[in-house]
Amino acid sequence: MYLTMNRFEVTEGREKEFEEIWLSRDSRLKEVEGFVAFHLLRGETADGYTLYASHTTWRDRAAFEEWTRSEAFRKAHSGVRPQQDLYRGPPVLEIFESVQSLD
Repeated sequence: MYLTMNRFEVTEGREKEFEEIWLSRDSRLKEVEGFVAFHLLRGETADGYTLYASHTTWRDRAAFEEWTRSEAFRKAHSGVRPQQDLYRGPPVLEIFESVQSLD
């Protein structure tokens, strides 16, 4: 298993707008070989922002890397406009490979 996560610090009061962007987006992930699951997670609000994480699980690293080079990736990210005032800073990408799995 391979997990990728982008952390977003969303300006307090702009959460609904941020969530609408994600809910209306056509991610095209289900078209991609090796895609397992996606979750958009909302965390705590503190210090003027709400923490969010987009959490995507892949069969393996090769599947994720293939996604980043795919036409589906380009289509899913086309038209995404940066909205600087929506975020406290740029998203932070974190990547993890499974060491242990319990089902």
